[in-house]
Amino acid sequence: MKMVFRWFGEGNDSVKLNHIKHIPGVEGIVWALHDIPAGEEWPKEQIEAVKSQADRHGFHIDVVESVNVHEDIKLGLPTRDLYIENYKKTIENLAAAGVKVICYNFMPVFDWTRTELFKQLEDGSTAMFYEKAKVENMDPLELVDKIGNNSNFTMPGWEPERLKSLRELFDRYSWVTTEDLWDNLKYFLEQVIPIAEQNDIKMAIHPDDPPWPIFGLPRLLISKENIRRFLKLVDNPANGLTLCSGSLGANPDNNIPEIIREFADRIPFAHIRNLKVYENGDFIETSHRAEDGTVDICNIVKAYHESGFTGYVRPDHGRHIWDEQCRPGYGLYDRALGIMYLWGIWDSLVNGNRQKDSIKSQDESIKFFQKGVI
Repeated sequence: MKMVFRWFGEGNDSVKLNHIKHIPGVEGIVWALHDIPAGEEWPKEQIEAVKSQADRHGFHIDVVESVNVHEDIKLGLPTRDLYIENYKKTIENLAAAGVKVICYNFMPVFDWTRTELFKQLEDGSTAMFYEKAKVENMDPLELVDKIGNNSNFTMPGWEPERLKSLRELFDRYSWVTTEDLWDNLKYFLEQVIPIAEQNDIKMAIHPDDPPWPIFGLPRLLISKENIRRFLKLVDNPANGLTLCSGSLGANPDNNIPEIIREFADRIPFAHIRNLKVYENGDFIETSHRAEDGTVDICNIVKAYHESGFTGYVRPDHGRHIWDEQCRPGYGLYDRALGIMYLWGIWDSLVNGNRQKDSIKSQDESIKFFQKGVI
């Protein structure tokens, strides 16, 4: 596996590239042009500027996260064709700079949902938290009003203009069914996957977070069955999955190792993170260590190893530890700890196979020697 690290750019991230360089085994940064509104073409000169920054520290820019899909595409509006054309041009521009994987999602309105960004854990660290009952009993338009009355309200990873248009988006999605969303996703894929294939890029959709409908909005990438349906919409190796153990793992019914083994050849990019799911459906993000949460990180890494996985992996959301002031979920310290935990599992599997091969070789030598003596 190829280890990478998400970075939000100079002036937009408390984490520095020279600090990421200190983490063993990190080959590249996972990046984006966060100032480009969804639907617009990414300029070549800005892409090259990020590449130059990465080059100076010996990192590649093989993986982009996210080239956001404009809401008109998800809604199936007539204007979608314009935004799809811009998306195609962006794919070509990224390929010219050496990009190999584009991570994106097709979640209506909200990329992800949490009710608290800095919930305290028992050890004193904080992490992002989801209170299921609060979301189920919340009127989303109250959230719209809260945002509208607070000019300082932000959501990490969101474009500011999207926050300003939430009320309009909810109105538009009121007539979009789950099947409509599937149809609109297929339309998008039929347009962009051939371009991605021509440019040797893998499109890797991110599962919905959390993996169930919220605020009456449909969700698609929520289960093994739905992933299987997605991959068949356009059955092409360029049409793949960003397997996020945390997003799918919020539903304990999702068997992540099983999903990995079934779709391994369609997973060019993986997010590995842990979380603890409570009986009432709440969940909180934890350290990457398997024992600290509900997601079986050890068997997840084992499933990748046994599948011969050679794609890109990054540690996903971390806790906020050691008084680090950082973007929610994206500090340096806990994600660095997560990387070392993942490498520890991976290296033990690699070394275990070497020992088995060595023992097998010794056994064959003994049999050969005995045969010669006899």
